[in-house]
Amino acid sequence: MKMTPLKKMVLVWDFPVRVFHWLLVISFVGAWLTSESEAQQMLHYAFGYAAVVLVLFRVFWGVVGTKYAQFNQFIKGPRATIHHFKLMLIGKQAEGLGHNPAGALAMLALMVFILLIGLTGYWSVKEFYGDLMNEAHEVVSTVALVLVVIHVFAAIAMSFLQKENLVRSMVTGTKKGLPDEAISSAHYWVGVVLILLFAFSFFMVISSALPSLTR
Repeated sequence: MKMTPLKKMVLVWDFPVRVFHWLLVISFVGAWLTSESEAQQMLHYAFGYAAVVLVLFRVFWGVVGTKYAQFNQFIKGPRATIHHFKLMLIGKQAEGLGHNPAGALAMLALMVFILLIGLTGYWSVKEFYGDLMNEAHEVVSTVALVLVVIHVFAAIAMSFLQKENLVRSMVTGTKKGLPDEAISSAHYWVGVVLILLFAFSFFMVISSALPSLTR
């Protein structure tokens, strides 16, 4: 009789992915909270541009990173994505420890909108196209906020459906799986480099060391 291997907590999300996720949360919330205050304008710029740096890093790490961080692991074609949504409608879950197709769509959409927020914000600072860029910046930011809210509720709902705390998984990096499904290294040093890159970009903007980005 063949024994089925027991699942245990295995490392899925490397440290750079987790650092990216939570620093992006901080950046988005920080930029949103400082968006209406002239006194906090430099903070708003710093959070916004730092978020763009994070997304650019994530694009890089999506190519060269660990198994579950790579885009080719979780970006699926239309047929696989539609199949996943059909499974969700009948209460079934697709196999796999990484991002599912729905999560992948949400993540990619958020990354695109963060870049658009940064671009429209920069054009707004430079007063390109007059008030049009100000309005575009606000619209793109609002859409991104809606996506964030949907993402949060989806993570909570999927946690109940999968009977696994997905938010905690993005903190610890572990999920239930087979030993051979785990990644071999958390790559802590890359995560530390990302933290330093984030801090450096934030400081350079808030200290007015990059005036071309803020006026």
